[in-house]
Amino acid sequence: MSIVPPRPKGPPLNALRAFEAAARLESFSLASRELNVTPGAVAQQVKTLEAWLGRDLFDRLPQGLRLNECGRSALPSLINAFDALGSAVHDLRKAGEPASFRIAALPSVAQLWLAPRLPALRSAYPDLTISVIAMEQPPNLIREPFDLAVFFGQELADGIADTVLAEAERFPVCSPGLAERLACPEDLKGWTLLHDATWRGDWAKWLNFASASGIDAAMGPVFSLYSLAVEEAKQGAGVLLGNQPLIEAELRCGALVKAFERSINSGGALTAAF
Repeated sequence: MSIVPPRPKGPPLNALRAFEAAARLESFSLASRELNVTPGAVAQQVKTLEAWLGRDLFDRLPQGLRLNECGRSALPSLINAFDALGSAVHDLRKAGEPASFRIAALPSVAQLWLAPRLPALRSAYPDLTISVIAMEQPPNLIREPFDLAVFFGQELADGIADTVLAEAERFPVCSPGLAERLACPEDLKGWTLLHDATWRGDWAKWLNFASASGIDAAMGPVFSLYSLAVEEAKQGAGVLLGNQPLIEAELRCGALVKAFERSINSGGALTAAF
């Protein structure tokens, strides 16, 4: 007979990770996006942890979930633990890939702002392998394997530094030929408004700011890639609400021009976090 008793099993790591994300974000849905699994998988992992613990960590309410006192008391330690684990993983990756540099960016930023700057970056750091990953939401730089994140108005974790690269001024832009036919914002009534899916509601904000009435801000084609909307505007297909950092090159070469001078700041500044 063994004189060494078996050790009790701890909770599964995936269950702890699912609970920490759901509790920190206060949402199974948001946690599922962060962990790249389904909301149902997050819920099942949380149930597994609750079964191991022998008590609930969330109150199940008719209007949704609410973290209870037991879950709330454990959350700070779990956040610190997973942050420390993420930092250790970063150190391991750097030891294995000392000459790599990974950048996460919004797709439109990766295509229109970052890509033209990559040659200069490679020239300045010829021994560095630079990778760019396009994604819709900023990553958690403490836990995810990225060295830099370039997004508009990103919320940063504690301990993450950031630099403002450009203010996100937004104003109507179009081809030079179309601009000649636009004297005032009300003239937009007879033209197609081009929309980007990421900033779908900004036309309504700009039209309200410009006091342009009688124009349906929701009408017009929607593009999932901002670069496609920019190309359509260059071809004279309509008027786009331009995001200044993303259309600097088109404005400089004259492929696009400002239809009107009035601008709004929407979505926060373009920020580099590292």
